[in-house]
Amino acid sequence: MLVSNRLPRAVGLLGTGVIGSGWAARFILNGVDVRVYGRSTGAVERVQERLAKARRACRRLTGVPLPSEGSLSVVKSIADAVQEVELVQESAPECLEVKQQLLAEASRAAAPGTLICSSTSGFRPSLLQAKTENPERVLVAHPFNPVYLVPLIELCAGQHTAPEAVAQAAEIYRVVGMHPLFVRKEVEGFIANRLQTAVWREALWLVHDDLATVQEIDDAVRYSFGLRQPIFGPFLTYFVGSGQTSFRSFLEKWGPGQKSCSKLEEVPEYTDAFLHKLTEQSNARALTENLTISEFEQKLDEGIVAVLNGLRSLDYGAGETLSRWEQGLRDRVP
Repeated sequence: MLVSNRLPRAVGLLGTGVIGSGWAARFILNGVDVRVYGRSTGAVERVQERLAKARRACRRLTGVPLPSEGSLSVVKSIADAVQEVELVQESAPECLEVKQQLLAEASRAAAPGTLICSSTSGFRPSLLQAKTENPERVLVAHPFNPVYLVPLIELCAGQHTAPEAVAQAAEIYRVVGMHPLFVRKEVEGFIANRLQTAVWREALWLVHDDLATVQEIDDAVRYSFGLRQPIFGPFLTYFVGSGQTSFRSFLEKWGPGQKSCSKLEEVPEYTDAFLHKLTEQSNARALTENLTISEFEQKLDEGIVAVLNGLRSLDYGAGETLSRWEQGLRDRVP
């Protein structure tokens, strides 16, 4: 059994893509030994590159000394990755059969008490645990990119997941600086992605119907409500800006009775013409900044660090999570 507020000695990671390598960076920088299994070539290089970016970002994020880094071992089998670890994090591509196979093999090779978590962004955990042994230890732990900076982790239990497994997973993620959000019921896409996807669909329609360009939509978000969301989230943001003195009066004025122009239930067809329009406008958007993908990633890291530092000064929202992680780092200094 895992001890509350204690770092795991080691974790096993299945997958070395953007999410898997991001997990490696978060755990290693928190002093946790990592064993990584990846089928594709270049696994070591991807993890090392992501780790270097995470080091740079975390040094700007906090002035508290980071602990001695955990070790990185790239192994050749799933069995090697899950032996003598306290948590397994699967981050394979979003293919149900691939994930089921990986999780089933991991559950057979891992010790019975090992937590096995999936980074899936959409699959219900009951589907993922269907072929596993000890399914009571299997759950969804859905992160957001970049994993080493964004604190939210959505935890969702399947039909057979034991409540204590969810609680133990939450403690592990908290101690490495994350904010667990418990998803009450199994639902595809969980919470944050469903909200994010709604905005994405509306953006696609605006481009599809020639109502706005990619550049204009990006600007509409980053210069307006995108600045407010990190502080309060949608409900409290709308209430604070409504001029009303109670949620009741706010909802009566701006609630479901208001006529909607949204097309959120539909998705425009990805015809060749529409894909060409999206590609052309997106390329034009990127060319205005003249940055490589790596430079865009660094800009994203720096922007998130700036937002988190600002919220930390208020000890509010994700800034409170950052403050709590820093206090944990101080407590670990001899």
